[in-house]
Amino acid sequence: MWTFLGNSIYSFSQWVILALLAKLGSPEFVGRYSLALAIVSPIILLTNLQLRGVQATDAKDLYKFGDYFGVRVCTSTIAFLIVVIVSLPFHKNEELFVVVLIVFFLKFVESISDVAHGLLQKNERMDKISISLILKGCFSATSFGLLFWLTKNLIMSLLIIVIIFIIIILFYDFKNVRLITDVKPKFEIKTIIKIAKLSLPLGIVLMLGSLNTNIPRYFIEFYNNEETLGFFSALAYLIVAGNTVINALGQSATPKLAKYYSEGNIIIFRMLVNRLMLTGLFVGFLGVIISYFFGEELLALLYRKEYASYNDVLILNMIAATITYAGSFLGYALTAARAFMIQPIFGIVWVVFTTGFSYLLIPGMGIMGASYVLILSSIVQFITKFLALYYMLYWKKG
Repeated sequence: MWTFLGNSIYSFSQWVILALLAKLGSPEFVGRYSLALAIVSPIILLTNLQLRGVQATDAKDLYKFGDYFGVRVCTSTIAFLIVVIVSLPFHKNEELFVVVLIVFFLKFVESISDVAHGLLQKNERMDKISISLILKGCFSATSFGLLFWLTKNLIMSLLIIVIIFIIIILFYDFKNVRLITDVKPKFEIKTIIKIAKLSLPLGIVLMLGSLNTNIPRYFIEFYNNEETLGFFSALAYLIVAGNTVINALGQSATPKLAKYYSEGNIIIFRMLVNRLMLTGLFVGFLGVIISYFFGEELLALLYRKEYASYNDVLILNMIAATITYAGSFLGYALTAARAFMIQPIFGIVWVVFTTGFSYLLIPGMGIMGASYVLILSSIVQFITKFLALYYMLYWKKG
C-alpha cells in the first residue's frame, strides 16, 4: 500500500506537469518536452544498469551500497557525455537543446535517488521510498505549475524541479540511507567492473525497452511535427495511470519472487506471477472500458477540447496497455530470477519489430498508425518475456 500510494502520487505529479503544458501552453510545448524525454530516457536507462533491481535481489549481500553508488556515479558521467553528443544536432533549435540537457540533469538526480531507494527496497522499507516520491511529486508539480503559469518558460519551470529533487535527496533520501549504512560511493575498479558486467544486460534491455517505447515518437516527429507529437504523447501518457499499480505491485513482489526462486519454490513463484499477470489484465481492461464510454469527456477535461477528437487513439493505446501490464510482471519475474543475460536478446527483437512496424504504419496513418504499433509491439514483448521465463523455470531450473 505504501508503494502504491507513493507511486500513484509521483506518477500523477508527472502527468500533471504534462497536463499543465497542454492546458497553459500548447501541443508544441508538450511535444518539445516529450521529445526531450524520448532522447534522454534510453541513454539514462542504459547507464543506470537497473541497479535498483540488482540491489533489491542481492539476497547474498555480494556488494555494498557504496559499491552500487560508485557505479552509478561513473555511469552517469558517461551518460552526460553521450547526451551532449546526441544533442548536438539540435543546437540550431536552442530551446530544445537546453530542454534536453535540463531533462538529463533531472534524470541524473533521479538516478542518484534510485540507488538510495534500491537499498531501502532491499530492506523492505517501502514506506521511506514512498514518502520520498510523495515529497518529490507534490513539490515538483506545484512549483512547476506556478512558475510555468507565471512565466510560460519551460526551461525555468524544469530547473525548479531539479533544485527540489536535489534538496529532497540530500535531506531525506540520504538521511534514511545513513540509518542503514554510510552514504559514500566506493570506486574500486574491480568491483565496478564486476557490477557493470552483471548489470549491463539489464541496462541494455531497459534502453532497448525505452527505445521501443519512443521509436513511434521519433517517427511522428520526423514525418509530422512537435504539435502532432504533443497530441500523441499526452494520450500515451495516460497509460502511466495503470503503470502506477503495476510498478507498485512489481517492486513489492520482486524481493519475494527472488527468494522463492533462489530457494527453488517454483510452484509458489509461478502462482504469484500468474496472480500478478491477472491483475495487470484487469487494470488494463478497466482502462479500455473507461476509454470507450467516457474517453472524449475525459480528454476534454484533462487537457483541452481538441484532444477529445483523438478518443479512438486512446482506446487503441489502452488495448496496448492491457497487454503491456501483463507482460511487465513477466519482466519483474525474470529480474527476480536474475535472468540478466538473456533479456538483451529479446530487447533487440523488440526494437527491430517496432522500427519495422513504425516504418510501415506511421508515415501513412500518423497517430493511428502509432497506436497500432504500440499494440503489435506489446504482443511481441509479451511473447518474448514469456519464452524467457519458461526457459528459466522449466529448462535451466530443471
